[in-house]
Amino acid sequence: QVQLVESGGGLVQAGGSLRLSCAASGSISSIRTMGWYRQVPGKQRELVATITSGGSKNYADSVKGRFTISRDNAKNSVYLRMNSLKPEDTAVYYCSGGYYVTGTYWGQGTQVTVSS
Repeated sequence: QVQLVESGGGLVQAGGSLRLSCAASGSISSIRTMGWYRQVPGKQRELVATITSGGSKNYADSVKGRFTISRDNAKNSVYLRMNSLKPEDTAVYYCSGGYYVTGTYWGQGTQVTVSS
């Protein structure tokens, strides 16, 4: 089994920055791809960004140029640097992992609130 634990959420003003962290433990060998998703009440969970073990990255159009995903394989961790935050970025952010794609394992989520 794999456990994913997020941290780093909080309240920030529009235009500000936050850095989310996700630490994986357990059967780490079953994770090659990690990523971040977000969800607001009443809406489907949406992809924010993913990164493979080789460093290939994918971003949602809404966050391109503002968010940066990175990972530290030695620490079994993935990060999301969020700059130029907007009120519409407000959501619960979830870390996810899997072998070829994300979605097999999920963290408990961390709240990000951007005030206008």
